[in-house]
Amino acid sequence: MARKPAVRKTAAAHKPATAPASKVPKKKLKTAVEPSSITVAPQTAPAVRHEAESVSLIDKKKPRKKAEDGEAKTKRDVLPPISRIRASLEAPAALPKPATPAKTEAAPPPPKEAPGVIADGTTAAAPPAPEAETETQKVILIKPPIVVKQLASELGLKPHQLIAELMTYNIFANINQTIEPDIASKICESHGFVLEKERREKGGGVHKIEQVVVAPPPPVIEKEEELKPRAPIITFMGHVDHGKTTLMDAIRKTRVAAGEVGGITQHIGAYSVDRNGAKITFIDTPGHAAFTAMRARGANVTDIVVLVIAADDGLMPQTIEAINHAKAAPHVKIMVALNKIDLPGANIDRVKKQLQEHGLTPEDWGGETIVCPVSATKGTGIDQLLEMMTLQAEVMELKASPTATPRGTVIEAQVEAGRGPTATVIVQMGTLKTGDPFICGDYSGKVKSLLDDRGQPIREAGPSTAVKVLGFTGLPNAGDELLVMESERSTKTLSDERLEEKRANKLTLPQRATLESLLEAADGKKVLRIVLKCDAQGSLEALVGALQQIESKKVDLEIIHSAVGPISESDILLASASDAVVVGFNVKVEAMAVPVAKRESVQVKLYSIIYELLDQIKEAMAGLLEPEHRETVIGHAEVKQVFQLSRGIVAGCLVTDGRVPRAACARVLRKRQPVYDGGISTLRRFQDDVKEVRSGLECGIRLGDFSEYQVGDVIECYQLEAVAQKL
Repeated sequence: MARKPAVRKTAAAHKPATAPASKVPKKKLKTAVEPSSITVAPQTAPAVRHEAESVSLIDKKKPRKKAEDGEAKTKRDVLPPISRIRASLEAPAALPKPATPAKTEAAPPPPKEAPGVIADGTTAAAPPAPEAETETQKVILIKPPIVVKQLASELGLKPHQLIAELMTYNIFANINQTIEPDIASKICESHGFVLEKERREKGGGVHKIEQVVVAPPPPVIEKEEELKPRAPIITFMGHVDHGKTTLMDAIRKTRVAAGEVGGITQHIGAYSVDRNGAKITFIDTPGHAAFTAMRARGANVTDIVVLVIAADDGLMPQTIEAINHAKAAPHVKIMVALNKIDLPGANIDRVKKQLQEHGLTPEDWGGETIVCPVSATKGTGIDQLLEMMTLQAEVMELKASPTATPRGTVIEAQVEAGRGPTATVIVQMGTLKTGDPFICGDYSGKVKSLLDDRGQPIREAGPSTAVKVLGFTGLPNAGDELLVMESERSTKTLSDERLEEKRANKLTLPQRATLESLLEAADGKKVLRIVLKCDAQGSLEALVGALQQIESKKVDLEIIHSAVGPISESDILLASASDAVVVGFNVKVEAMAVPVAKRESVQVKLYSIIYELLDQIKEAMAGLLEPEHRETVIGHAEVKQVFQLSRGIVAGCLVTDGRVPRAACARVLRKRQPVYDGGISTLRRFQDDVKEVRSGLECGIRLGDFSEYQVGDVIECYQLEAVAQKL
């Protein structure tokens, strides 16, 4: 029976313990006068825990209210904030705390557990936490596009409230529509937030600065020490039956006889020969047509052109065409190999005379063209030819930087089974290595493998080295430039841009020269370039002579190529590369040349009468000149009286001579001095608008915005006539 009253006492003891705790905020004086009552309370463990639980609930709620709408409460001064009352209560309560651990040893453990639970601990640590939360919550991070619903949830508003606020900015958007970032930032500022469109994390957000990928420009070599001597690049050209291929085979035999290992594959398109330690690179082009196609795309790879001429045949039409191609290419030296000197009908002097007629004077005749007599079948003179090639290369001082960014030019490209698109590339500068990302024409790629002219894999290729490159994403064109770039991503981006531009410009053809268009030369003089083809040699000579006799100080006529025979594909390519017009006299266009002319947008003119051709060329040359404008006076009218009407001031005139048309230009002459020059805006006779007033009749004239008419003024009417200039 003695235990029950003890329980009642403890229960009763609980009540007085909780009662002062709930009444503490109201009685300020008692808490200040009796601090011992507060210090004794933590001595009873159950009472302390009960108080901690009840106060912590209040503490968790109060700071949240302050964090959410703390600014609004500071503006409303109706009641003091609860935090101020509690701060005033806790300030005196915190003073006696250091004394409590001296009285009892049980007091220190609760403060260790208290930072999140006990009322005294939480109130001291709670105020800075909401401030930190408000600082972090002041910034809103939204990834554009900014949707109304998402912005409303971030601001803590309902969507219809945000929609109503957007209407104040004259923006009507529903819950799923997007708004501009500047409007969203204004709304966030009005609510006390800062809008950030980018993520703070590295790589976050979508507003990254897009770097425009551009092909690297040609490197500027500042130090001459970077330039190292390179091998010459030589192209064989000439007539098909003059032994060009046989001479190449003879050079290959020489190479094999010199102890080189391995053979040379025919389809590679380029190979190298070592001559006394000096390297020579040859381009195995099938003829002049490929050389023209390369030049038309701007590929000036060749250093030396070797014209192969048969000593018994002399210069043939394709040989002359090859000379014109080689002369048109800049920085190219021309050498001549006189083949078939072992035949009984060989006449070297006749060939040299023909070369001099075409501007290629041999060295032994006082010129600069190297002429080497050789025999491909017997192998005579080939060593001298290789030696002269090496000597010519030394004179040209061919150098390139092996450390620059690699660049090369495509000689030929093909699709091989199992390898995909491959291309034979001649490296012009730098050192091409396996794994380099590159852009070539419209396609990107990465060098997967490099094969030399013997088909053996190599790791790198220096300047003037011919290699087969594997790793293209598409088949490039002959003459495209291969550029090594920094990363695969930049090459792919540039390739996509070029392919997109190619698709966009697919329907728009390049504007080639026509007889009606004008071509400006370097000195500002207009030039008409033509490629002339005739049916007979006699008519060709007559036409060339007649065209060269056309004298003009304003327009030049330049005959790039003239030959006998039908208009071929090579003529179209030559005209395309030189922006010329193809003129044919009594000839036809070959079937293969018609689609090429359409593709290259080259104009072809065919004539059957020589005088008609000459007249058309003269008209085309004159058509390049801009017409002159001349004045022709039509009539005069004298001002007799000036009328001031509601529409403006009108001059009442009498036509003294000629006629006054409505569409003519007019000027006002006062004492023979022009006062106004312009057009006639109103021409009336009585109340009717008329197109023309003849001599001796009266009319009303109003000129543009001119209103200072005087009696006695003369209105002179004139017309501007465009007169074509003459050569």
